[in-house]
Amino acid sequence: METISSRQNPLCTHIRKLAASGSYRRDRGEFLCDSPKLLEEALAWAPESVHTVVCTAGTPLPPLGDPVRLVQVSEDVMRSIAPSQTPQGVLSICAMAQRPAPEAPLPGKRYVVLDGVQDPGNVGTILRTADAFWCDGLFLVNGCADLYSPKTVRSTMGAVFRCSVWRGGAAETAALLRRSGIRLYGAALRSDTLDIREMDCGQPLALAVGSEGRGLSEELLRLCDATVRIPMSEHCESLNAAAAAAVLLWECARNC
Repeated sequence: METISSRQNPLCTHIRKLAASGSYRRDRGEFLCDSPKLLEEALAWAPESVHTVVCTAGTPLPPLGDPVRLVQVSEDVMRSIAPSQTPQGVLSICAMAQRPAPEAPLPGKRYVVLDGVQDPGNVGTILRTADAFWCDGLFLVNGCADLYSPKTVRSTMGAVFRCSVWRGGAAETAALLRRSGIRLYGAALRSDTLDIREMDCGQPLALAVGSEGRGLSEELLRLCDATVRIPMSEHCESLNAAAAAAVLLWECARNC
């Protein structure tokens, strides 16, 4: 085990950049996990992705493979490099998944398309929910939050290591779904809107969810095969994006 005592150590600088900059993460092909739970999930589902583990003295760690660099730092140094306000004593540097661009026909039967969802907590929570309800992948279009930002990764609770995620344009994503025989349903109100309870959840489908403030973009709405709504009390206008996705995915899972 190495020991680092200086906040200015190159590894500390690298960790701060991984936490702060999406372009730096993409250039390096690495991201930061900020909790013992995420380290456990990485080792369980993508052990080859774990490059470096940084911990404070006395923090229990799961067994690590030989290629993993293990570094101990003081509480003070950990506070200076951890992205969270209350560090849990373990940081992990992991390699980003190198997933090939999806091609038709897509092999799965259920997907989620996020349209302009910029809150990293929502993106991470929706990925976690998609993973829980047997989705085959998630598409991010129109400026969604960075999948590998610390807050997004933390919100996935490990789903980032299990569920396939692709980033692309709305038109190309809709075309891919169409070529794969997968109908695209948007969560929005339109003349063809169905109550979610009326949707045929046994067929291959993709559910599109927009941001809380703007909903689905006009571009993606035009590309949807139909739209669906969640029945709710008259005095409520909408749900949080993550909550809406959870209801839609649960209804699909319940009726498939």
